[in-house]
Amino acid sequence: MLLKGDCLVTLKSLPDNSIDAVVTDPPYELGFMGKAWDNSGIAYNVKVWKECFRVLKPGGHLLAFSGSRTYHRMTVAIEDAGFEIRDQIMWLYGSGFPKSLDVSKAIDKAAGAEREVVGQNRYAARRPSEAANSPVGFSDSMGGSATANITAPVTPEAQRWQGWGTALKPAHEPICVARKPLTGTVASNVLEWGTGALNIDGSRVGTETVVTTNGKGFNGLFEGGTNNNGGAEREGRWPANVIHDGSDEVLSGFPNDAGRFFYCAKASKSERNAGLEGLPERRQDEDDYERAGTTNPRNRSQALRQNFHPTVKPLALMRYLVKLVTPPNGTVLDPFLGSGSTAVACILEGFDWVGCEMTEDYWPIIEARVAWAHQQQVEPKQEKLF
Repeated sequence: MLLKGDCLVTLKSLPDNSIDAVVTDPPYELGFMGKAWDNSGIAYNVKVWKECFRVLKPGGHLLAFSGSRTYHRMTVAIEDAGFEIRDQIMWLYGSGFPKSLDVSKAIDKAAGAEREVVGQNRYAARRPSEAANSPVGFSDSMGGSATANITAPVTPEAQRWQGWGTALKPAHEPICVARKPLTGTVASNVLEWGTGALNIDGSRVGTETVVTTNGKGFNGLFEGGTNNNGGAEREGRWPANVIHDGSDEVLSGFPNDAGRFFYCAKASKSERNAGLEGLPERRQDEDDYERAGTTNPRNRSQALRQNFHPTVKPLALMRYLVKLVTPPNGTVLDPFLGSGSTAVACILEGFDWVGCEMTEDYWPIIEARVAWAHQQQVEPKQEKLF
């Protein structure tokens, strides 16, 4: 069910204790590409999370994405709303682009010194929208590759600070794992409400056989050795609080252990546009594009597409998350539905969903993607587009 409007208003239409899980991707409050929607403070608003708390069943889990710089403020707001902070899931990826200021260049620019171009550095710009916001220049932001001029420092001060910057390369997004307090024990809460636990076996990673619970309480977390105390064998490893995208950068950090973690690449073009064939193509922000003109490097990175939402999450990731925290036949709430990825994931996993979205431009995208997801349930052989 799509609730069209501000979640602070539309959530009030839902009854108390009617939702089994909340899985959402709220604004990161980073001012993404200078947009007001990502700098409103809504993710820090305790009132939003109190509404989520009210409609969630006791023991129900909440998963909320955020940025590495702003995660703490969102999490404090969630905690202030009454939730227990249970964990943090890290989604690791290799395609982030550093938004760093070149200190040496900035010093030369302030001194009015013109630097000599001594070479070029070509590399894959997997996220052109990020590359276009970098202080360095790019010659090909549409084709997936970009060129940055390599220049030599001129002033002595610039020479001294050559190689210094202001930011690290982003390589993870944290996901807050919170839970509404239980009524009684976990066992009694699960029996009364159907919530309070995680779907461990349904979210196991990999195909190797491992030992799980034994009579003495060993829960397979370390998954080492053999079990002579009544333990059961299960296919796949215990789900961890790390998820990765399978990129070379990430795999190099886990040369022997990547298989222990859930793998999920970022959303492909075919995935994000599935079911939207009848919708017109546009850029993420057509008005800004027209005002700035086609020579603006940021705008050149904005390819025409049916799903023009700037931060579409991959369906494999969203399906994994909703399955992890939602009981069979449960209902998932997303107060920041965006282009509808949570709704699509719920449909494909057999859950009901409720989503709030206030941006009218996204409503046709949500409705078309939801229709596509229902069609996959009728014709499952067509589902594997990604």
